[in-house]
Amino acid sequence: MKVELVHPESVTEPRHWVRHDQAFAMMLRPGSIEWGSKRSALEKFKYGAGDLALCDRHVGEWVGLMNARHLQIGISDAALLASSDGAYGEVELRASRKFADRRLSGMVAAVHAEMVAGFPSGRLFLDSVEQAMAVTLVNGHAVRHRPVQLYRGGLGSARLRRIRELVHANMEDDLSLDEMAESVGLSTAHFARMFRKSTGETPHQFVLRQRLERAKAMLRAPDARVLDVAVACGFKTQQHFAQVFRDILGVSPTEFRQDLAGSKAICVSESFDEDTSRLVISGL
Repeated sequence: MKVELVHPESVTEPRHWVRHDQAFAMMLRPGSIEWGSKRSALEKFKYGAGDLALCDRHVGEWVGLMNARHLQIGISDAALLASSDGAYGEVELRASRKFADRRLSGMVAAVHAEMVAGFPSGRLFLDSVEQAMAVTLVNGHAVRHRPVQLYRGGLGSARLRRIRELVHANMEDDLSLDEMAESVGLSTAHFARMFRKSTGETPHQFVLRQRLERAKAMLRAPDARVLDVAVACGFKTQQHFAQVFRDILGVSPTEFRQDLAGSKAICVSESFDEDTSRLVISGL
């Protein structure tokens, strides 16, 4: 997935834009763009924040004054094909210069927030979002495609065990959705659907939970630095580790360690009180 932030421009001379990957855009602020299929026939479209536009692949658009800050997303052919079971070659999407889709806008907003933060969540997060975007685009805008097939059941125990082993063996690495799917011999889209059906979680959520479980175990060692724990558990920065830890567990890593130390102190105190009580009783 390609992500590009595009700022408003003062250029009024029409220019021809062509992209050979499948791209769409979401407006981040209210604004307008002049564009059309012909240089001499541009139309001004007014947008609100969250409005979307789906580009005409290979053909391109003539663009005049562009007064809208927006995020451009390029979706890979692999993601589109995986979301259109039985398709081959290219999945053709119907271009639209303005449309609304709350689900798609929500996913783009998540990618924008990830970009602003410096992409701390790694490839698996972006791969998962890209696949979800591709499914939404294919279902709503494909010119010709076979509907995404619904599968019953989920991943078998052997495949789930293989995924768990892969995640634990590559905890420090930037694991991708493609690598997880390939390890169990499935297409990316099929794997993502089956995994969620089996576990109730997306692959990204599962990996995050496994990383946090390892982090909790490592934080029990009093001499383990939070930064070292973050790196060992696959987080790019200590700040991102602390944010995810707090978001999911409700406390920061430091607070978790302090609570753990407090619990141990209480246990020691209670044990001491019990021992003292026994001594007093035995001395009577």
